Amino acid sequence: MIVLIAPEKDISNEIELLHQLFQEGLEYYHLRKPFKDYQEHCDYLNAIDSKYHNRIVVHLHHELINDYPLKGVHFQEQMRIDHIDNPGQYFKKLNMYGKTISSSFHDPQVLEDCEFEFDYHLLSPVFTSISKKGYEGKGFNVNHSTKLIIGMGGITYTNIAETLSLGFRGIGVLGGVWNMDNPIQSFINLKTAYEQAWMKKRKAQLKNNTKGN
Repeated sequence: MIVLIAPEKDISNEIELLHQLFQEGLEYYHLRKPFKDYQEHCDYLNAIDSKYHNRIVVHLHHELINDYPLKGVHFQEQMRIDHIDNPGQYFKKLNMYGKTISSSFHDPQVLEDCEFEFDYHLLSPVFTSISKKGYEGKGFNVNHSTKLIIGMGGITYTNIAETLSLGFRGIGVLGGVWNMDNPIQSFINLKTAYEQAWMKKRKAQLKNNTKGN
């Protein structure tokens, strides 16, 4: 599972690049545009081919889920703290049938203690961030957890195997794609390395299970 976070500020040819990323197999695109209001979010979504809307998860303006066939909604940390204690009330006006609900965490213990059942969780920073200066990696190990946790922060194709060995079941990237000279090729490299590392890990698990039997 690969999650790509949108660049905070629009970049040149962003929509064109995004279409190419979808064509290359991007399944989870997290639309996080903190400087855009509701209408600007609509304008952004309207510029994207509607056949890809079901791969997009919104971080802000969750009511967009009622107007577009999106994949789901995401709670950044403070939003989760503010609203998820009374989720029934929050989701009352949202058409969430068949949609994903995810959230960001920066402390593995807080993640484990969270009683709300998110479909998946973004935990960062695993490694030192590419897009945020001074955001030092923590090397979180989540092998003990039964929750679906996606590792974020400093993810590149060179450390994906290490990320999976730490117990993460997917990767989240931002700078590892958007800050690169060739975002499309960078995503392809990430996707290839992820698929190879995941397959290798699965084979090792099956081998260990066979030995155990």
